[in-house]
Amino acid sequence: MPPIAPVTRAPPVNGTDDAQADADPPLSLDIDVVHEGGDWDSVVDGDALVREAARALAAELALSSGEICVALSSDAQVAELNASYRGKAAPTNVLSFPAIPMLPVEGEPRFLGDVVLALETMQREAADLELPLEHHMQHLVVHGLLHLLGYDHETDEEAQAMECLEVRILARLGIADPYAAARPIDPPEHASHRTKS
Repeated sequence: MPPIAPVTRAPPVNGTDDAQADADPPLSLDIDVVHEGGDWDSVVDGDALVREAARALAAELALSSGEICVALSSDAQVAELNASYRGKAAPTNVLSFPAIPMLPVEGEPRFLGDVVLALETMQREAADLELPLEHHMQHLVVHGLLHLLGYDHETDEEAQAMECLEVRILARLGIADPYAAARPIDPPEHASHRTKS
């Protein structure tokens, strides 16, 4: 599925400032959060964090309708899924399972797919990166949802586009750029001016 193009609104017809023409489209992303495994009670307001991240994504991409399921799971269950579907017998932080495209049904939101989070891996990564658990969780939700919408990071160009979107969506949530530490401090044009010590 190709990435969703940015949405722009046409200017009002005949220069009128019609409120209807200028209104943002209604945003709707129905989220079903299910608890599959792991001690998710240890994450304060985990369900609300998922919904908040999904709303930020819907606002950034101007999604008018869609339905997703986010499964809060454990390393053991995610390792089984990862082995079955990706041939990798180890847990990973988030898995995305995009839905098979179906013909739209008028008045019904389109089912986009499932996202599965592994609690223990998420907790380890947040601790290792010295990030608030809530911020890392919301980043993983956003990352997983973007995969459902057709975004990927197989090439450098795809990765850059996906990371830029993630950063913009996370900024809506007041979360700092999670990729900033991986970027060089100096712009590339200054790198040649460094002296070896």
